[in-house]
Amino acid sequence: MTGYQAYKGNQIEGAGPLGLVILTYDALNRALGRAQLAIESGDFNQEGEHTGRALEAIIELSSSLNVEEGGDVAIGLARLYAYMVNTLTENMCSGSAKGVEEVMSLAQTLRDGWQELADQQAKKSTQQVARPQMAANMQQPAMAYGL
Repeated sequence: MTGYQAYKGNQIEGAGPLGLVILTYDALNRALGRAQLAIESGDFNQEGEHTGRALEAIIELSSSLNVEEGGDVAIGLARLYAYMVNTLTENMCSGSAKGVEEVMSLAQTLRDGWQELADQQAKKSTQQVARPQMAANMQQPAMAYGL
């Protein structure tokens, strides 16, 4: 195992559910970028390989949806993922990067949304940790007066 593989393994193991979604979007965007380069260079083998990896990432995202808890949002994402799969497969080996570019744009928008949610949750948890410390610090002067 290379150092990079060990780093990626630690990154995955340390990620919570939201972090894993973001990492999957990163893998999807990376595969789509490589597929786009392959299309531009006319390498159908590499296009197929990287498009296949992108499809695997989309399938992983789709299969991890929880419709019971996610309701309409999960259903909407499932439909969008199905659209992305169809777009990629219909445009594969066409010599055009149009489908890859469209899916890449959708995937980046979704990833940005999930990252924003992760940032909000991190900020919220930081504030919750800071509040008890502030409360304890505010009680110290009161305790000094026997209050």
